[in-house]
Amino acid sequence: MDAFSSFFDPRSRSNWSYDTLKNFRQISPVVQTHLKRVYLTLCCALIASAVGAYLHLLWNIGGYLTTFAGFGTIIWLLSSPPYQEQKRVSLLMTSAVFEGASIGPLIDLAIQIDPSVLIAAFVGTALAFACFSGAAMLARRREYLYLGGLLSSGVSILLWLHFAASIFGGSTAFFMIEIYFGLLVFVGYMVVDTQDIIEKAHLGDLDYVKHALTLFTDFVAVFVRILIIMLKNSAEKSEKKKKRRSD
Repeated sequence: MDAFSSFFDPRSRSNWSYDTLKNFRQISPVVQTHLKRVYLTLCCALIASAVGAYLHLLWNIGGYLTTFAGFGTIIWLLSSPPYQEQKRVSLLMTSAVFEGASIGPLIDLAIQIDPSVLIAAFVGTALAFACFSGAAMLARRREYLYLGGLLSSGVSILLWLHFAASIFGGSTAFFMIEIYFGLLVFVGYMVVDTQDIIEKAHLGDLDYVKHALTLFTDFVAVFVRILIIMLKNSAEKSEKKKKRRSD
């Protein structure tokens, strides 16, 4: 909990300066090069997922089939040896296309309700990702890795909540609690996974494809939840406007 409290501690923030922002001496040049490859691969995966979402808008291909295909591709990627670099990059891009097609119905709904919400959700996710990943890079090594156990417990709670809702049924309020709690968990994973990638790279694990996959999963999980929250708020505003007009 000390690591979590220090993240929001004003005294620790007051120690930051412009020199602190330029201080990457904790990260060796080899690790910095590795991070560049990770984030470049992540950007390519996001573009591939956008292509997958566009394919859904054209041919309505998103659904359970693309979801299972995405899981299968990820398992294939993780089971492939690291030296098969070109194959693993292709598998990552393929899984990103399937992931984009899987969330295509949600994106289609956002376009029908308010296209600006889609752009705002992506920009908000990108800003959150940049801020929390940057904070993880600038923090002391391994400072936030201890949050991993707490976040894993949060994922377990999410699974149990989803399981209970599927059996007993759930209200809209219960669904939104699950969404907000999941958003908090996966934002935390942005910090923990970034530090975990840096630490593994220092120890010699330079598998940039697997690390890009980890960050891609975090990004999509946060994006979907932010988009759902913004869509609900937009729908509520439109309903209020209709009621005012009818009155």
